[in-house]
Amino acid sequence: MAADWQAGGVRATGSGPALVALTGRQSLREEVAQALRAAIVAGQIRPGTIYSAPTLATQFGVSPTPVREAILDLAKDGLVTIVKNKGFRIRSLSERELDEITEIRELLEIPVVADRVGRLSTEQLRELRELAEAIVAAAGRGDVVAYIEADSAFHLTLLRTGGNLRLVDIVADLRNRTRLYGLDPLVESGELVGSANEHVRLVELLTAGDREAVVDLMRRHLRHVRGIWAARPER
Repeated sequence: MAADWQAGGVRATGSGPALVALTGRQSLREEVAQALRAAIVAGQIRPGTIYSAPTLATQFGVSPTPVREAILDLAKDGLVTIVKNKGFRIRSLSERELDEITEIRELLEIPVVADRVGRLSTEQLRELRELAEAIVAAAGRGDVVAYIEADSAFHLTLLRTGGNLRLVDIVADLRNRTRLYGLDPLVESGELVGSANEHVRLVELLTAGDREAVVDLMRRHLRHVRGIWAARPER
């Protein structure tokens, strides 16, 4: 797949996965890492294929050094595996790892969200509603990268209202580790829109103060990570 974008004021083209454009607002290392994460999440960089730093550097229009540094950062996060003298490949998760991560997310997120029922301000609910609508809009146009960004912003913003920022960081890390299989098939089947609409419904339930329904929806929604989002059947 060809890539064509503006990177740091220099227009670059190349063959390979369609990566997110660099903006020049962060260090090259951070920008490359962010772009690679987006490509992994969107399924543009896939498990089983070895990707080289020089090839990606050509696509980004940068030297191989920040690409190698970004790859090392992703390896530390457990997202990729380094292949000596060749590059890297996406690290797949085992069935057990997916089960464990989903269980941890349920234990951490559901109680926090349930505790926020009836305690969110009008401004907080408005922000969450806007983020939910952005998720639905991204799903509707098949923009998986924008979907992931809005989805992450929604869930982490909601958790942040609980005041435990360390918990928010832990959940953010868990989310990164479970999104390794891509969402393109969901776009094609139309299932992504259904998942997106659950965010709007959650805001409605939070606004109505229906604690029991919020807990039930959160549990069903989080299990999409184990099932639909991870491209594995729910068990």
